[in-house]
Amino acid sequence: MIAVTGWRALLYKETLRFWKVGFQTVGAPVLTALLYLMVFGHVLEGRVTVYGTVGYTAFLVPGLVMMSVLQNAFANSSSSIIQSKIMGNLVFVLLTPLSHWGWFMAYVGSSIIRGLVVGAGVFAVTMFFALPDFVAPLWIFIFAFLGAAILGTLGLIAGLWAEKFDQMAVFQNFLIMPMTFLSGVFYSIGSLPPFWQKVSHLNPFFYMIDGFRYGFFGVSDASPWLSFGIVGTAWLFVSAVAVHLLRIGYKIRG
Repeated sequence: MIAVTGWRALLYKETLRFWKVGFQTVGAPVLTALLYLMVFGHVLEGRVTVYGTVGYTAFLVPGLVMMSVLQNAFANSSSSIIQSKIMGNLVFVLLTPLSHWGWFMAYVGSSIIRGLVVGAGVFAVTMFFALPDFVAPLWIFIFAFLGAAILGTLGLIAGLWAEKFDQMAVFQNFLIMPMTFLSGVFYSIGSLPPFWQKVSHLNPFFYMIDGFRYGFFGVSDASPWLSFGIVGTAWLFVSAVAVHLLRIGYKIRG
């Protein structure tokens, strides 16, 4: 049996942290997404057709899956860091010989796992209402992984920056939540007026969800290669920031 050492031990600990309360960290987001689908699908199915032939409920499923992936990846790393800082048990991680890369891989890695697990759960329950096609499954995995990685990294940055739960709530409620909801989860930006289409294209979350949706339908509001370039570049940027903050011990070392 291979010994779990170094960053893998921290990854295991962070994964076990959310899994032990799976009813809250996995079950609750799945139920929330299911309620969104039932309400919006019931009201708009048969009245709205997207991309010419795609029914609204089928269109909504990938958006809800990706929204759940993003929100839960962010919540995992951000809540872990801020709770450890406030409760004072972060010192036990600081005492280990882990490098800043070890911290990064463990916290972001566990966030990716949680995001993908929640996303899979959302898809499993929503597929009974509408089962989208799988035109390009590789794109589905790429954007799900990159989306979870970006939000997990942003959650790490937010957790390092925040010193109390109020500050974390501001970050989540006034940045992450609006950018997620205004990224095309519930609508195609092609249905928006020209001005708001341009504004939507400034939102990096739009490219995560649009590229993810392309994997199901083979059609999207933007080229998947453009989305991949923007999303990949965004992850490299936020990762560089997060690794730098960990390297200098930003707000975690006296």
